Amino acid sequence: MVRLDENEISFPDPELYDGHEGIIAFGGDLSIDRIWFAYQLGIFPWYNPEEEILWWCPDPRFVIFPNDLRVSKSMRKILNRNIFTFTENQNFKEVIKNCQQTSRKGQAGTWLSDELMETFIQLHKYGLAKSIEVWQDGKLVGGFYGLQIGKVFCGESMFAKVSNASKAGFIHFIETHKDELELIDCQSHTDHLESLGAKMIPKKEFLKILYENHERR
Repeated sequence: MVRLDENEISFPDPELYDGHEGIIAFGGDLSIDRIWFAYQLGIFPWYNPEEEILWWCPDPRFVIFPNDLRVSKSMRKILNRNIFTFTENQNFKEVIKNCQQTSRKGQAGTWLSDELMETFIQLHKYGLAKSIEVWQDGKLVGGFYGLQIGKVFCGESMFAKVSNASKAGFIHFIETHKDELELIDCQSHTDHLESLGAKMIPKKEFLKILYENHERR
């Protein structure tokens, strides 16, 4: 692994460097510029808040192609009942706070530190991060957020306070934006997303799609 210099925003080339089990660098900071640059390279931070920042670009990569979306009959019935309504970028702070506070199976705490959360809030203010909110009876019951890198949406985290809320939001997002998206990056495997059609692809293929669908800046 490569130690990053806090005074220089740079990363090892993920096309040429595999790192250790998907970790290609550590250290650095969580500045807006570094986070934005990292995601354009297909790199993301994932670490325990009390530890050093770890930067990942795993191989293979867990993704979903919009045309591969699978919606079960039972889920389609739930969507057709219109028990949920959906908005975008209407309450980013509440979505990311709920994602931070949601307990995860097999995790003792949260990986989403206050510092990283504040960076994403600032990225949202610049129009680079977006949130999808799921409502029921006027209450926020689910949602997720991520970064839009050209035609690739890099999903970060989701939450649900009632059954099927986050799944409904994810399906709605893909069906609404499938003509504008080439790929949704899910980063790491979950059974929840696999049931919706997500799958593993080689890192090389993921990076090719990412680089072809945005201009790095």
